[in-house]
Parts: sequence; C-alpha cells; structure tokens
Amino acid sequence: MASEQLQKLFTHLQEVVLWRIKNPSEDFNTGAPKFNISDHKGFQLGNYILSAGLTHQEVIFLLMALLPMLDPALLKRIYLEHSEDMLFDFCALNDNGRLFYPTVQAVQYILGGNRIPERLNALDYFSPDSTLIKREVVVFSGSGHEHLPANSVISVHQEFFNTMILGRELLPKLSGDFPAEQLHTRRSWNDLILPQDTLDELQSIESWYTSSRILMEDWDMQKKLKPGFRVLFYGDPGTGKTLAASLLGKYTGRPVFRVDVSMLVSKYIGETEKQLSKLFEKAENKNWILFFDEADAIFGKRTNVRDAHDKYANQEVSYLLQRIETFSGLIILASNFKNNMDQAFTRRFHSCIKFSNPKHEERLRIWQQNLPRQLQLEEINLEHISRRYELTGSNIMNVIQDVSLKAISSEKPDYKVDIDMLLESIRKEYVKEDKIFT
Repeated sequence: MASEQLQKLFTHLQEVVLWRIKNPSEDFNTGAPKFNISDHKGFQLGNYILSAGLTHQEVIFLLMALLPMLDPALLKRIYLEHSEDMLFDFCALNDNGRLFYPTVQAVQYILGGNRIPERLNALDYFSPDSTLIKREVVVFSGSGHEHLPANSVISVHQEFFNTMILGRELLPKLSGDFPAEQLHTRRSWNDLILPQDTLDELQSIESWYTSSRILMEDWDMQKKLKPGFRVLFYGDPGTGKTLAASLLGKYTGRPVFRVDVSMLVSKYIGETEKQLSKLFEKAENKNWILFFDEADAIFGKRTNVRDAHDKYANQEVSYLLQRIETFSGLIILASNFKNNMDQAFTRRFHSCIKFSNPKHEERLRIWQQNLPRQLQLEEINLEHISRRYELTGSNIMNVIQDVSLKAISSEKPDYKVDIDMLLESIRKEYVKEDKIFT
C-alpha cells in the first residue's frame, strides 16, 4: 500500500516537471498541477508532509531530493522526450553519464521557471532556516552550506530515508555533530531501589507520555501550555539518576541520549549555542529523551557581568532557557545539587526529584538483589554490613563486581567470599571518595 502511495507522489512530481518544461514562464502558484495533501495521507511520508506543514514547493523540493534513492531514472525518461529543454542543463550526470541527478539549480528552475524573481524566491527553500534544511532532511553535495554552489546535488539524509521510507529509525551515534550517546539498560524498575515517593514521582513521568496527547490536542491545551516535559534529578553521584533516565526510556519505548556536556561547552563565543542548536534541532519531533548529566556546567547560575566572557556565558543560559521551553519532548537535567541550578530553570521544571543516599534498609535490598547466587558468603552478615557502611547503589555494585572477580580468579571451589575480601573491596570505595574507613 505504501509503495503505491509513494508512486502517486512521484507521478505528481513528473506531472509538475512536464508542466514546467511546457510552461517555462508561468507562475508556479497559479499554473502548476494542484497538490492536495489529503490525497496522500495514511502512510509515513504523506503523514510527515502533513505534520510538517510543507508547502507544495517544499513537497516538490523533497521529492526531487528523494529521486536518487527511489526513482533515479525519472529525469532520464523525461529527457528522452524533451532533450532540448534547459532543465537538463541544470541537472548533474552520474559517473557513467546515463542518469540525471537533481541539483539546486534544477529545483530552482522547476519552482521558478525562467522568471528571475521566482527563481530568487525559490532560494528561500535552501536557507538554513527552511524546514527541510533546518531538520536536516535534505542534504547537499559539495562545500559547506554557507557557500552552497548552484550545481550541488541534493538528496535526503539517510536517517530520514530509513525512517520515512523504510519505516525503521536510524539513531545517531556520538560524534562532533551529535554530542550525545544512547543509553541502554537490561534492568527493570525493581532494580531501582529508592524511597517509594521518589519512585512514584518517576513513574508519574511515564503518565505524561500516555496522557500528554489527550491534554494538548484533544483538550486543546497547546494554546495555554508550553510543549514538552522538563525534569530535574538532583542528588549525590551513584544514587540512580542515570539508571532512572534509562528506565524511563525503556518503559516508554523512547531512546534516551545522554548529552556529553564537555563536547557542548566551548571557550569560543557563540560556539556553545551553535552546538546546542544542532542538538535540539536533531532531536525535535523525534520522541527522544535528552538527558543532561552534570548539567550545572551549562545550566548553572548566571553571574554578575564583569567582562565579555560573563556577558556571553549569561547569554548562553538565556538561550538554553528558550530552547528547553520550546522542546516538545522530555528533557532530564541531572545535578549533584539543586542549588547549583539557575532559578530561571528550576521555576520551569515540571518536577524536581531528589535522589537521596540509600538508608540501611535500601542498602540491604541492593546487596540482596544484586549479589550473584553463585557466590558463597562465609560468615558475612549483610544486615550488619548494610547498617555500618554507608554506600550508594553505585558503590555497592562496584564492591559486588570486585569481590566476584576475586572469587572467580582465586579458582577456589564454590566461589567463596570471606569477610576480609568483602571489607577490602568496601575500603577501596571509601578511599576513592576520600572517606575514612573503619
């Protein structure tokens, strides 16, 4: 069914190209074959055209960019009957010279014909602020976009093609252009041992995903409420903030991307905003969860302006404030201390969730649930260990890994762990954090 609907779109593109060849001086808006988006709903690309609010010109631009992947011979078929038309002077040839590839000039000609004002207007669709360019749907060959040659070949980004045409999302990898890595977890909510009120707050975020469409669309609250959902996780390292973000993604079926703040923050004025802008534009309308760990580095308090650096640092915070307020997905900021965050951000959080260090009952549950059943504990009282040694969940998991590896490498039967082995591993955790071990 989808392939038939795709064919209808390319049949329309062919009709538009033939119309332009026969009418080089006619205005596109009044003369081109009519396009009705309602005739193309019900499959992924058609639904995208509708949801993105693309104009007829943008639809033609998008279909031309899809030609190399979906119908590379379309322009050649037209050429065989209209070889003298100037359109083909604007197209690029493939390596063997047998196929025509769409270029910026070719799209300009189809949209504007031989009328200079309309051809200039068509350049707006190639600007960095246009929908298809800003969302990185259409990409260009050749040099950077700031100096876009007219003969640049256009195509669609592979990620867009996989999502809209093949129906599978190709998620980006950590890179200079995308400073975030996807988080995965095989654990469940039962593995996140926190006070019940904290768990309740976390699971209420899930309800935003299941209820937000009804609230914003069916109840028409998008006119009164800002889009998206913003949450602050705060508390000591190792208390479960990253695991909680991973589990929210797992149970809502959304990819979670942990943003590498060190790759975002730049000493050069204006560069941090550029990096953030690229990140948010990439993630917009994708149903991704953005998780900013150690968020204080870029969401911290604004300072008194003493020099140009302070001025631009404050501008970065203001820019961030505007971007997170307009982001339509879930944003999680993690910090060790709530007071480190600029109050302009905390006022706009829908939820501020404290991750406390586990009490001894919670520490006992972490020990009991995570120690491998293969280990044989010799005269070890976990109740006593839990009361005496104030470890975070992360500390306890490090201790469990350490004693497990020791037991395996000792090659002793039954993988026995005595109290000295366990205390030595606990001592290592205390030393790492400059705590006194007794």
